[in-house]
Amino acid sequence: MRQVVTLSIILIVVLVTSSFLVSYSAISNTAKTQPIYLGVSFCGNTSTEAKLLIDKVKNYTNLFVLQSGPVSKNETAINEICDYATTAGLDIIVYFGWFDPDYPWQIPWLDTAKQRWHDQFLGVYYYDEPGGIQLDYNWERLFNRIREWNVTLYQTYAPAIEGNNSSMSQYYDLSAKMFTDAIKEDSGIQALKNRAIPVYTSDYALYWFDYLGGYDVVFAQFGRNASVVQDVAFARGASRMQNKPWGAIITWTFDVPPYIVDGEEMYDQMLAAYMAGAEYVVIFNYPQIDGNAYGILMDEHFEAIEKFWNDITVESEVYNSLSAIRDSSKAEAALVLPRNYGWGMRRPDDRLWYWGSDEKSAQVWEISRKLLSQYGLGLDIVYDAPAFPVADQYPQVYYWNQST
Repeated sequence: MRQVVTLSIILIVVLVTSSFLVSYSAISNTAKTQPIYLGVSFCGNTSTEAKLLIDKVKNYTNLFVLQSGPVSKNETAINEICDYATTAGLDIIVYFGWFDPDYPWQIPWLDTAKQRWHDQFLGVYYYDEPGGIQLDYNWERLFNRIREWNVTLYQTYAPAIEGNNSSMSQYYDLSAKMFTDAIKEDSGIQALKNRAIPVYTSDYALYWFDYLGGYDVVFAQFGRNASVVQDVAFARGASRMQNKPWGAIITWTFDVPPYIVDGEEMYDQMLAAYMAGAEYVVIFNYPQIDGNAYGILMDEHFEAIEKFWNDITVESEVYNSLSAIRDSSKAEAALVLPRNYGWGMRRPDDRLWYWGSDEKSAQVWEISRKLLSQYGLGLDIVYDAPAFPVADQYPQVYYWNQST
């Protein structure tokens, strides 16, 4: 995460000195298994803890996400845990916050991972929440430095920096370009792309631009008391238009124990993701609660995961019903937002790239509330983008500035 912020800070300076041409790229879907990838993440510190969790879930999951910062710096522990998980029949995704020069074995490790675990090695979870960081980072300090560094340049670009221009549209393309370039030009992303290793992340905003930057799979974070329906609309819309897989990761709802929702609500969230067509469902399992050897997951959570697994894999009336819903999970309608309109849309005054909401925000907010209420999980939210034309993609298309 720190490196993404650093790159964004470097590129914001480019905003006041250069202009850009925007280019987009679409990457084909990574391989998928049936019915979905379902798993838990491990965020502990030792291989012993990881093995305990694997033994707990191996009979009703098919994915293990090694999402531990400490373990990502320990080659022996990574290999031991991945060997154990794959032997138990689980596919694996391995997390690296970034490739650290203090651990020079990390890049060469990529060359052997596919050879060692073959198709069970799905890819690398690289960085975390790039879109969320973009919206929630405190940019004011940086803007003040630009003001002190070159008053003339600051005055020239003050409308963009301060967000007080009546029309900010001319700056949205630049902002989107800077954000996606920060991902594309990262040496770690390039190392993964050069090896054709799928790149994963999770996020709670700007999924569309995560994909444009080069991520192959984005997990929409279900949590924070945010709208699951809206998260699905953004994530599935970006996935469909850019022809990439998407998933959901169930994260914190509370900042104190128990951190995560109860088993019943967790089941409902997994089910919502499944019915909406997600190809991955992951449970974020951090930190470890005192007295619990399994992180934050309690018996009720494991029972919910096992019930969900059985409901989507064991032939039954429930299975047939859920499968039929999933098979028809494409959205009925799409809401098209303005080009490169990087608005968080979590609230009416949410951040838009580096600035606050603008003259379009109230209208976007109003129509999005109406359509989310009307269509529920049947709505996708996409962007006006020449590279990804929405015509003929949905039975019903609404634009942000039309009445409903």
